[in-house]
Amino acid sequence: MSWYVLILAGLFEVGWAIGLEYSDGLTKPIPTAGTVVALVVSMGLLAIALEDLPVGTAYAVWTGIGAVGTATLGIFLFDEPASLTRVAFIGVIVVGIVGLHVASGGH
Repeated sequence: MSWYVLILAGLFEVGWAIGLEYSDGLTKPIPTAGTVVALVVSMGLLAIALEDLPVGTAYAVWTGIGAVGTATLGIFLFDEPASLTRVAFIGVIVVGIVGLHVASGGH
């Protein structure tokens, strides 16, 4: 169950990272409020996942999900470059996330 909570925490991390872009430097009230809510939920879920998972593994996976999700949405939402090299390195992060899950026994 902790892994599902951690994945959800990572998805909320993507939400607040993307929200930062939409908040325009935290100057737009509604996107800023959504960003803050996503940040609080993300951190809260991470804290719950840490009850059963090692902090190093959980933090690496949480930030990895955030990095992959944010970079991917950046390509689709903000016309960021989608070069083969960039996409390949995003893939390397995914491999790292999966590797940490496997190495931890996937509990």
